Amino acid sequence: MDKLLKLLMNNQNRGTRPKAKVQEKEATIYLYDTIGNDLWGGINATIMVKEINDLKVNMIHVRINSPGGDVFGARAIHTALSQHPAKIITHIDGLAASAASYLALAADEIEIAEGAFFMIHDAWAFQIGDKNDMLSMAELLEKIDGTLVADYQKKTGREEAEIKAWMSAETWFTAEEAFEAGFVDRIYEGKKAENKFDLSAFRNAPKDLEAGNNFDLTITSQMELWIAAEQETLSEKIQEKEAEYESCKAAQARKRQLALMQLTA
Repeated sequence: MDKLLKLLMNNQNRGTRPKAKVQEKEATIYLYDTIGNDLWGGINATIMVKEINDLKVNMIHVRINSPGGDVFGARAIHTALSQHPAKIITHIDGLAASAASYLALAADEIEIAEGAFFMIHDAWAFQIGDKNDMLSMAELLEKIDGTLVADYQKKTGREEAEIKAWMSAETWFTAEEAFEAGFVDRIYEGKKAENKFDLSAFRNAPKDLEAGNNFDLTITSQMELWIAAEQETLSEKIQEKEAEYESCKAAQARKRQLALMQLTA
C-alpha cells in the first residue's frame, strides 16, 4: 500500500476535529489529526484556511499533535498562517511529523513539549499511470523536497546537505534534539506527550511511539479536552441567550409601564 494512503487510512478517526477557540483578541487552533481530506477524515485544508482567514485577532496559538499527511494541504495552511497579520506561536504538544513539521514553521515562535517529537523526511506521493507518469511524479517530488529543504534551512541556518541527509534518513528529533538543530525556539515543561497515532507507515518511528501503545489513554484525554471546549462554548451561548432574555423582559416591562401611563393619563 502507498505510504501516504496507509498513514491517512490507519489514522482515520484517531484525531479530533480542528477547532479554533477565540477569547478576546487571541485564538487557539488545535490541529490534532492527520492533514488530509474528508475521504479519510483529518484536517481539511480548504476549511482550515477559511477559518484562519476569518479570525480577527492579534495572536494565534496553533497547537499541533499530528503525524502529517498531505504536503499541499500543509502548505496551504502554512501560507494562511504566515500571511495572517496576527502573531503566530506554534506549540508542538505531542508530534509534528512529516507535513506537520513544515506546518509548524509558519509561526513567529515555535515551542515543543518535553517528550514530544519532530520528524522530517523526503516527500511522499500517490501516483497511478505509466512510466512517464511515474517520472513526472518523481520530478515533482524532487521539487517539493527542494522547497522543504529551503524552508528548513531558513529556520535552522543549517547547511543544505545536512538537511537533505536528515530528510533522506527520515530523522526523528526529540524535543532537545529539535531545539539543538534549530527547528524550535524553546522547550516547555509539562506532562510527557503520549502518542495516539498509528505510525507504521514510517520506517524509523521510535519504539516508544509504536502504534497503539497509548491510544486508549490519549484518546480519552483528547476527548476530555474536546468536551471541555464544547462545554465552555455552550456555556457562553447560554449566557448570551440569558442576557437576550433579560433584555427582552426589561423591554416588555417598559412597554407595559408606558401603556399603563397612557391609560391613566
